[in-house]
Amino acid sequence: MLHAATDSVSTSPMLANNVPDPVSSSPSSSNPFDQYKVIRRNGSVVIFEPAKISIALTKAFIAVNGGQGAASARVREMVEQLANGVVSALMRRQPHGGTMHIEDIQDQVELGLMRSGEHDVARTYVLYREERARSRAKSRSKEPVHIINVTGEDGVEMCIRDRCRMVCWWWMEKA
Repeated sequence: MLHAATDSVSTSPMLANNVPDPVSSSPSSSNPFDQYKVIRRNGSVVIFEPAKISIALTKAFIAVNGGQGAASARVREMVEQLANGVVSALMRRQPHGGTMHIEDIQDQVELGLMRSGEHDVARTYVLYREERARSRAKSRSKEPVHIINVTGEDGVEMCIRDRCRMVCWWWMEKA
């Protein structure tokens, strides 16, 4: 009887609030986060990967404390606690799965850092996010603008937008 009861118990690592442990969950096993999706900045939708939160947190701590800081047990424990807290907060918002935007995840990481008292790391994290946002905006402004030119009955070639304005103006004048 006891043997049958233990067979039905889940072997996947869980947090205290019945949320899968993001640090202990391995990507090769069936992912307990498959029901959660993330909308990336480019609009694509991917499966939620909590390990990426741990990676981002570790990078933030490295930026503040240097490489040796990341090797410390305190930082590893803090990253694990923060990652678990962030994932738990996200799962509480959508307990049955759903889709969240990458910005929402990053906002939650930022909030977790501030609440834990890691203000220097939070500041570095916020500044890095802002720098990346500026960089993305700058690269978008350098993208080529696609213009469609048309040749009207009068033989004049111009941008379709300008041609449409001209036709609309002409039509309005006739009405």
